[in-house]
Amino acid sequence: MMRDAGAVAQPSSGMHELAIAEEAEIANRSRLAWKKEQLRVWDLLQLLTPWLLLTTSTAIYFSWVLPTSGDRFWPQGASVLGLVAVSVLWVLFGHTLPLRRRTLRPVWAGIYFVGLLALCVTLMTYADIFLVFTVAGFFHAYLLRPWPLGVLGVLATSVVLNGTAMRVWADATPDMLAESILIVVLQTAAIGVGILLTARSEPEERKREELVERLEEALHENAGLHAQLVAQARESGTQDERQRLAGEIHDTLAQGLAGIITQLQAAERSAGLHGDTDEHISRALRLARSSLTEARRSVRALAPQELGRAHLPDALRTLTERWSRDEGTRAQVEVTGARVPLSPAIEVSLFRAAQESLTNVAKHAGASRVGVTLSYTGPEVLLDVRDDGRGFATGVGVGFGLTSMRQRIRGVGGQVEVQSTPGEGTSVSARVPAIAPGGTSPKAAPDR
Repeated sequence: MMRDAGAVAQPSSGMHELAIAEEAEIANRSRLAWKKEQLRVWDLLQLLTPWLLLTTSTAIYFSWVLPTSGDRFWPQGASVLGLVAVSVLWVLFGHTLPLRRRTLRPVWAGIYFVGLLALCVTLMTYADIFLVFTVAGFFHAYLLRPWPLGVLGVLATSVVLNGTAMRVWADATPDMLAESILIVVLQTAAIGVGILLTARSEPEERKREELVERLEEALHENAGLHAQLVAQARESGTQDERQRLAGEIHDTLAQGLAGIITQLQAAERSAGLHGDTDEHISRALRLARSSLTEARRSVRALAPQELGRAHLPDALRTLTERWSRDEGTRAQVEVTGARVPLSPAIEVSLFRAAQESLTNVAKHAGASRVGVTLSYTGPEVLLDVRDDGRGFATGVGVGFGLTSMRQRIRGVGGQVEVQSTPGEGTSVSARVPAIAPGGTSPKAAPDR
């Protein structure tokens, strides 16, 4: 039952950890999506702002400013249209395409910015409405590296917006000059601070984005690995339970049914010779009842019936005496060393090993004597089952019984050795650690 509980708890714990990992992954994905959305909006502003401002100022100029001034399209309108066409090409090849392809380099960004301000100044000599297009310089100043060049770009854009030297500083009064300088300083300071903060935070933000992406990938990979581990643990638990049930069936039902068949066959032969079948039928019934009891105990994952009433030495003695009586073979049990309490799993494993060994002796050995020795040696417990039967050659006798015995003993940290020589009998030795109930080191108990 403890094994079943552990098998249930492990997948449950695994599913809980998997749910936490999934929640963390969702949260990180949401943060990453939000940051990507911010960058997407800023990139759109960088891309669309010059086109929107140039279109607005050009449309106002040709629909309102030029007709109102009374000037004809030629030559002033044609000159402005030519400058607008040059501006379109300059923005397209110097800004939009490199920015979309992520090929904009600092040197080319500086050249582009200087050319943009030159076009803005030239267009403003025809009409002040093109100061709307000049506002794009504040956005493009963020592309200049290092950041002092970005602040210088903001200053230059502010100077252009507040009038060229020919149109403002030449005829300006002291009050107008002071007001213009104050506006330029405030604009440069306000927008320059944003450039400074962006320059300092952008590398960290980029690193943080990379870390978040890596974390997301790691969490996703972790979730997949964890799901695989949970599935493997579940499959391993299922396989262990199948092996346990197979061993229990082999050690109880299969052996009991084989004994019943043997006794019924003997009864059939006795009926033909002497008509005396009562003894064999009685044994068959006893074996059938015992097999039924063991089947029920196996379903409930309980210890063998003998261990339910006594400790391992007494249970082995009861098992051996009954086997000796049923098989008509002399058997002796010997217990050496100071007895210590053992884990139920270890006691069951040793008991089943003795049971399987005695069954094999009855089936194959044809022995006249059998010795069962249980030795408490301190850190280990040894079980030896020896017979003087016919034995077998090395490599023979590796059926399911011995395989199940080895798996069962290996499951409690022990090992099994089988030694046999044709005509000289067989020895089965099981060695397990002396682990007390609860997993502690056992203390010696007085022999009884």
